[in-house]
Amino acid sequence: MVTKEQKQQIIATYGSKPNDTGSAEVQIAILDSRIKDLTEHFKVNKKDFHSRRGLIALVSQRKSMLEYLKRSNIDSYRKLIEKLGLRK
Repeated sequence: MVTKEQKQQIIATYGSKPNDTGSAEVQIAILDSRIKDLTEHFKVNKKDFHSRRGLIALVSQRKSMLEYLKRSNIDSYRKLIEKLGLRK
């Protein structure tokens, strides 16, 4: 679960202006944070298959948003991938 403080920090880091919650970069960063939290959850709760379905949906949503960002603004896409450390 991403707390309000964590979300504000993500918005401050990845947003182009304060209260920038709608840009693709911020949305992808928030999704990435939620995915990392769920991944940690599954290290403890291996048999939680219902939440695993939600994780797969989040990963799919992040993937499609990354594809959109790649189509629309390749420079921003490359910077975001570097910051989040998604691809090696």
